[in-house]
Amino acid sequence: MRSRTRRISMTITHAILDGKDAETSQKKRPACVQLPRSMLKFLSLWHLELMLFRPNDFLALRREVWHITDEAYAQSFQTRNDVSPPEPEEEQRASNLVPMGTLGYSGSTFFKTWDGKFLVKSLDRHFEHQFFMHELLTPYIVHMWENPGSLLVRITDLLCVPYPTLGGLLGLEPTHHVIMEHLLYGIDMDGDTTRYETYDLKPHDYFFPERDLANGKLAPQSVKDRLVDHFPDQIRVSQQATKELVALLDTDTKFLAESNVLDYSLFLVRYARSGESRFDASDPFLSGTSSAARQADFWRTGVVSADGQWAYRAVLLDFFWARHKFRAKAMAGLVSAFNAWAGYGPMTITTEPFEYQRRFMRMIQKLVGENGTEEEYDAGQSADC
Repeated sequence: MRSRTRRISMTITHAILDGKDAETSQKKRPACVQLPRSMLKFLSLWHLELMLFRPNDFLALRREVWHITDEAYAQSFQTRNDVSPPEPEEEQRASNLVPMGTLGYSGSTFFKTWDGKFLVKSLDRHFEHQFFMHELLTPYIVHMWENPGSLLVRITDLLCVPYPTLGGLLGLEPTHHVIMEHLLYGIDMDGDTTRYETYDLKPHDYFFPERDLANGKLAPQSVKDRLVDHFPDQIRVSQQATKELVALLDTDTKFLAESNVLDYSLFLVRYARSGESRFDASDPFLSGTSSAARQADFWRTGVVSADGQWAYRAVLLDFFWARHKFRAKAMAGLVSAFNAWAGYGPMTITTEPFEYQRRFMRMIQKLVGENGTEEEYDAGQSADC
């Protein structure tokens, strides 16, 4: 298992630092060369060659919207200050990513960069990475340009193996990864999880098999221990910060609903002020930004609670499940047939996108103490329209 982790780590780091474009690298070779190479690559079981998908679009987002310099971005994947004695280049590249194991119910594997600024998540399920690459990516890029303060998690690169391989088809190694911001940067130091609390929040009034069937035994306890899906308090911040959070999430969730996306969640971090983060002016997400841009980023860097004891961070995660894809339709049919007997109701992956968005925003209103009724929220939505 350790050798597999090092192989994957090495291929990810190579892809980021070498910068090969998945869409153009294959086209540059003549057909007489490309066909034999493709046949040989198809037989690959390990060391799959990852490349960047639409790197110029992500480069523009990093530079112009999120103000991440090329040097700061590369350094997270390239330099590790505590490597002593010096290792061979390939060994050092592999060691720059820290494995985090399998998190969540999707079975994705995670790495973080040595400095903790970025996460690497595998997209193992075919319908998810195909939907994101070929349907959601362009609208996502446009949305991020038009809404620089968006709380959709910032995806800084997308990696893929641009040709079929036996290793990918057999699931021996993941063929798609996203690079994204790490919301615990600056507070997740030395693996001390007592410094902070994390919550993966979705509307609770849906049917969750891993929670509602067999007394919750359908999911491993190790997974459930890492993903706390209930926040036992309220987000107590200033009125201005509350309005900003609700407005940002309302804009983002409407965008996701219009894109037919379901099952996304609010990733919320709470930490005591005594364990305040180490963000500074040299951080790649902050350097070169205006004061207005920094204000929009406060929900990423830490909004202080009204009593001054806590700080909060929040982003929207896991927007890869599309209602119109075959997998979602098949699941909806199965759940409908099951509910004809059991009567549990819809799941987050089988409901309608705008219904999920409404319930999600009602959850947010309760989190921040705006306990309006469903009718009041829907009336507000109609008024906005």
